[in-house]
Amino acid sequence: MPIARRAAWLSLLGVVAISLAIVLVPVVLIRPFAPQSPRSLSLAFELRRWSPWLTLVAAVVAGYLVARLWQAAPRAGSRAAALFALLPVLASAWLARQNYFEWMFAPLPDARFVRAASAGFVAPNDMVLAVTGSGDAVAYPVRQLAYHHLVQDVVGKVPIVATY
Repeated sequence: MPIARRAAWLSLLGVVAISLAIVLVPVVLIRPFAPQSPRSLSLAFELRRWSPWLTLVAAVVAGYLVARLWQAAPRAGSRAAALFALLPVLASAWLARQNYFEWMFAPLPDARFVRAASAGFVAPNDMVLAVTGSGDAVAYPVRQLAYHHLVQDVVGKVPIVATY
């Protein structure tokens, strides 16, 4: 393999890795229920802010490299591999323009309430957000509220929205 073609392949693989890292690092760093440092959150938010532009540049560079490799590739397998390497770059460019955190915090479908004695999914040391009103009392596990953000309910015939 000529040196120029090898350099183009290495450059393309580098662009693929960088474009995926730009999108995936914030996903790994911004997680509910995990320790987060101010520095890691700052990095994650900066990457989120710049990711649409950076991944667009990566897609243009990757497209250029794929075009060069396409012209220089003697076999169909090499051409297919170059096109296949372009897919994650295009996917990261698309994903950089999505709010995937909203996908992570989707509403709880078909929420059901159970009596405290039947709530086996709540450990004795789990924190709960408790609401009382007109003789009714309810408790929402903080672990579930933190993931789904809010719950609409009626406590003592009064509609409420509990959030954490």
